[in-house]
Amino acid sequence: MKSLRRSHTSTSSANSSSTSLPSSSSSTTSTSPPSSSSSWIHLRSVLFVANPSSPSSVTSSDRSSRRKSPWSRRKRKRPLTPHQWRSLFTTEGKLRDGGVRFLKKVRSRGVDPSIRGEVWLFLLGVYDLNSTSEEREAVKTQRRNEYEKLQRRCKMLLKRGDGSTDDLEEEADEQYVRFMDDCKTTKQIINQDVVSAVNTDSSDTDSCEDDDEDVQLLPSDVYSNNSEENNTCLFGEIQVEDTVHEDFSTWQRIIRLDALRADSDWATYSTSSTTITETKARGLAESVALKDYDHLEACRLHHAARLVAILEAYALYDPEIGYCQGMSDLLSPILAVISEDHDAFWCFVGFMKKARHNFRLDEAGIQRQLRIVSKIIKSKDSQLYKHLENLQAEDCSFVYRMVLVMFRRELSFEQTLCLWEVMWADQAAIRAGVGKSPWSRIRQQAPPTDDLLLYAIAALVLRRKLIIQRYSSMDEIVEECNSMAGQLDVWKLLDDAHHLVVTLHDKIETLSSRSLSV
Repeated sequence: MKSLRRSHTSTSSANSSSTSLPSSSSSTTSTSPPSSSSSWIHLRSVLFVANPSSPSSVTSSDRSSRRKSPWSRRKRKRPLTPHQWRSLFTTEGKLRDGGVRFLKKVRSRGVDPSIRGEVWLFLLGVYDLNSTSEEREAVKTQRRNEYEKLQRRCKMLLKRGDGSTDDLEEEADEQYVRFMDDCKTTKQIINQDVVSAVNTDSSDTDSCEDDDEDVQLLPSDVYSNNSEENNTCLFGEIQVEDTVHEDFSTWQRIIRLDALRADSDWATYSTSSTTITETKARGLAESVALKDYDHLEACRLHHAARLVAILEAYALYDPEIGYCQGMSDLLSPILAVISEDHDAFWCFVGFMKKARHNFRLDEAGIQRQLRIVSKIIKSKDSQLYKHLENLQAEDCSFVYRMVLVMFRRELSFEQTLCLWEVMWADQAAIRAGVGKSPWSRIRQQAPPTDDLLLYAIAALVLRRKLIIQRYSSMDEIVEECNSMAGQLDVWKLLDDAHHLVVTLHDKIETLSSRSLSV
């Protein structure tokens, strides 16, 4: 089955360096046979190769001659504060100037932890930037109801898979038939917030609609880039009867394994975790049929149960992707910040509108992003690119994990959130139709881009040019990579990425467009 081919049922703990994630074909060479902990060996990123004092491929004269980015040490300011956040709204609860000022502040400085739970709902598209307080309340109620319907379906399928009593089985069968009918008759997503967000990623894809009384499921290819993948939304052609229940049973097992082994970085960040009682945690764990959890303390058990509930709901919402290892890494920070499950679910949906391509079975999304990193490096430093060619590493598969889970395992928890907020601000600006003009008032600043993460990855590789060139094999690079996690500075990373976006963005966009048209 596709879920087994792209997912593994073993997930490492936070301290393990041999985590197995969906792999990409790599042309790296190795002289030693693979070991049980080598699944990530050739995908470890060169981003870890040098320490902060390593020589840079960006000269001091180059740095001094260019304008400071919004993330430079000299221009960096405090994160968006609660007072500033409140001042951005009108009396009717609407963001001033369409949210442009709000996005610029978040983009340049991040968000104060005390208001992240509110701000992320806007950054991730749960609330429209032009919505009023009244409109957001209506959206909140609608989204809560939709999430609860997804949860009921998850429990129905769980009962069906576990073989419950006759009465429960009869009820499950009836609900299952209705669920299949809904999937087959899905034609268009009617929620305008979802449609507007979809148009950001693929303006030409057909949309799909569920019954007004039912939850809106994500069409199988609704966020695909048609020009690259030539996919259309033909949800009715998917063999739903043959795949949904079989795949969902597999996803359920893998989700539970990953949830129990989720890292605990979030625990010290989430202030509400200390208030979780053993009784509450066990009650939630039992409600999602979580087992073998006696070794977990109450806060971690509660977190694991929330992971299960939301990841299962997403697997039903987006059955083409379902669940794949690595998705729990993206959801955990959201759960640490947002206490309400329905809000956390829709934030995750918003996050996955971009990230879902990382988890496609054909890996088309990952490969596209690796090609962009490769093009940036080639355009900026042909000598370094030639060296990577000699090592058969020009496909940049060594940054696979950084692309897949967006620095989640390379940066500290707090710095990961800062990076994501900057990325989300760019994506929200693009989604809202905010082009280059508002940003061009600040001369030479980089325009919003969907690929800021890739420029940051490329910038860090370029900064380690002299270190990389010392090695004559990929194994030597990988060996040094393993000890570098946790030593990166997110703002330095973004500062370096800024210069690349300013100088290469248009060129890379042109190259990517040409490659798609070939």
